[in-house]
Amino acid sequence: MEQRTLGSQGLVVSAEGLGCMGMSEFYGATDVAEAVATIHRALELGVTLLDTADMYGPFTNERLVGRAVAGRREQVVLATKFGNERRPDGSWVGINGRPEYVRAACEASLERLGVDVIDLYYQHRVDRSVPIEETVGAMAELVRAGKVRFLGLSEARPETIRRAHAVHPISALQTEFSLWSRDVEARVLPTVRELGVGFVAYSPLGRGFLAGRFRTEEDVRGARDYRSRHPRFQGDNFRSNRGILERLEGIAAAKGVTPAQLALAWVLHQGPDVVPIPGTKRVGYLEENVAAVDVELTADDLRRLDSAAPVGLTAGDRYADMSTVDG
Repeated sequence: MEQRTLGSQGLVVSAEGLGCMGMSEFYGATDVAEAVATIHRALELGVTLLDTADMYGPFTNERLVGRAVAGRREQVVLATKFGNERRPDGSWVGINGRPEYVRAACEASLERLGVDVIDLYYQHRVDRSVPIEETVGAMAELVRAGKVRFLGLSEARPETIRRAHAVHPISALQTEFSLWSRDVEARVLPTVRELGVGFVAYSPLGRGFLAGRFRTEEDVRGARDYRSRHPRFQGDNFRSNRGILERLEGIAAAKGVTPAQLALAWVLHQGPDVVPIPGTKRVGYLEENVAAVDVELTADDLRRLDSAAPVGLTAGDRYADMSTVDG
């Protein structure tokens, strides 16, 4: 597995990571045994970056990941997040970036993961009621205390990234990025590259849409998960976005790869500082995704993909409620 460097502080990870969220919540039925087997297979294939968050479950995903990596800690770069505060019953509290909460959340994540240090600790969403300098200042204290190695932000605007980076070096920004979510190309990617911050792309398969899982709106409803309420999976938006998938499928067929592998290869080709973290809870899908690392795209391939899915073509917002995104 190719290795890539995130930021300029020495964080090295596999070119493709593994998003673990769906193993516990949001994407239908879960199977702990299969999820653990998927993580173990990922490590066998050279995937080192495992991505979780305290809110997934809530709290259960960190425990699952901790169980899966027990005895294998040296093989793993553990990334987790704080800031989307939820109660144990799953109810929503709000976005929390207060320094005292940062410290408490870190201690709780360390306990659930069963580790002494978190490799990459993200603020999951920006708390606009708390100056970013205060939040990152508390995160920096965790680094000095040896509880965290590297710092990250998620879904932060360029101005926020700059202010945060001035307090303590930010190693990675995690934001949605795929062939149907390309808005970061205008301002966010240039900013992180100017600052020497790595980019972690979540939902690089458009929540499964670009893998061809959903042929009809009935397929979406049949999945019985949160995608049935997602703007891009509904009505006219869904029908419009099907055109993107159909063009992607045509290019993939000509290259002898799956649409998912082509979509991941496109993200991987956006630069050596970009690391996609496709999420899956099944070994088969994991193996398909990891194979994308070996898919070569020519300049002509990239031009065809740019034409098939240009910036701004995708119909519908990225979330039903975009107010939590620091855009």
